[in-house]
Amino acid sequence: MDLWSTLLPLLLIDVLNPVLFALLIVAVGSDRPTANSSALIAGHTVAYFVVGILIAMGLDQISNRLANPKPIDFGISMAAGVLCLWAALGARNGGASKTKEPERELTPLYCFGFGAVVNFIGAPFAVPYFAALGQILKADLGTDGSLAVLVGYNLAYAFPFAMVPLLVAIMGDRSKPFLHKISDMLTGLVDKLMPIILSLLGLALIADSISFFARGHGLF
Repeated sequence: MDLWSTLLPLLLIDVLNPVLFALLIVAVGSDRPTANSSALIAGHTVAYFVVGILIAMGLDQISNRLANPKPIDFGISMAAGVLCLWAALGARNGGASKTKEPERELTPLYCFGFGAVVNFIGAPFAVPYFAALGQILKADLGTDGSLAVLVGYNLAYAFPFAMVPLLVAIMGDRSKPFLHKISDMLTGLVDKLMPIILSLLGLALIADSISFFARGHGLF
């Protein structure tokens, strides 16, 4: 429960992703709105989960080799904090919500693949996820426990976006003006808040790491 109290703020920041939402709006404007938007979310979720496992495996191997995982984990947290500050600079003046749209006809298979690379299109929004991975690793839950938390995190992340194809399936074209309004509101909100949020998150992670290296224990 203590771990989730740390992960939930990161998850809320992670979900504020206007890039993914804007691409979902593009998908629901295609000739197969429900299938294409669902495939886009599925591709994004699978990629997020696989990346999380690969990063965790790499950190675990390093930790085992050095027989002391905590300094490595706090080093990763510090790196994530620096990335947050860098992303905050890139998110100024509306840079956070710039979207690269698909350049070909949308099909479910193409949307699945395109969803898998949305993480790279929305680079500033991957930083909270890396910070969450650092918190999961520091919790020392073991392989099964860490995977269970990672699955839960990814499903919780995907849930609000999954409401888009569900709404389209229920309401059809009547849902599109409403979704466009949400997209515009989310973009405006993120452009204003994301630099501040990323800066505060970055400073908190850096302070946590400095506390560990200076005093032997973190702040969180």
